[in-house]
Amino acid sequence: MTSSVTIDFISDVVCPWCALGATALEQAIENVAGEVSVELTYKPFELNPNMPAEGEQAVEHLMRKYGRTADDVAAGKAMQIARGEAIGFKFDLEKRTHFYNTFDAHRLLLWALQEGRQVELKKVLLQAYFSEGQNPSDPSTLVRLATEAGLDGASAQEVLASGAFADEVRELEAYYQQRGINSVPAMVLNGQHLVSGSQSVEYYEQMLRQMAKASAEA
Repeated sequence: MTSSVTIDFISDVVCPWCALGATALEQAIENVAGEVSVELTYKPFELNPNMPAEGEQAVEHLMRKYGRTADDVAAGKAMQIARGEAIGFKFDLEKRTHFYNTFDAHRLLLWALQEGRQVELKKVLLQAYFSEGQNPSDPSTLVRLATEAGLDGASAQEVLASGAFADEVRELEAYYQQRGINSVPAMVLNGQHLVSGSQSVEYYEQMLRQMAKASAEA
């Protein structure tokens, strides 16, 4: 008999540590299959809610926002690439030229949850941005990526054009910010246990087993 764990994974699609955390968590979930049943839901967080439509050049953005030097940015990239290689996620940060607004991507992810394909869309969005340098704020790109994730393209286009799920994204972002989550990735397990930052596959495996055991004993 398997025990169940729910995970709310709060993240942004232009956050490299979120990409690493999501990839490691996916592997951990696969490793505990048969022991632990996991219900994973991605929740919205915008790193740059005021980002203009054209985005901002990536290195300039990191230097401006975090007060880093060009050498600091290069060292951070190297660390992310190495972490990605260790778990099979490819960062091509020469292609990732800009940071973009991600509000529409989050709207589409909430729709994908309703359609039962949210995890698939999240994976496609992360790979498209970090491995291929695609623009997650561009409507035509989002529609194409939705179809790659097994969703209906015409329906995705309608969601984006209509403004659907805008209120839901804002409400969820406010909900988690009010609870002290101001950086991502962050995970809430079984509605109460918070795990912050990007962790290893082994860490997530241990955490899932511990949470499943606690849930079974409750």
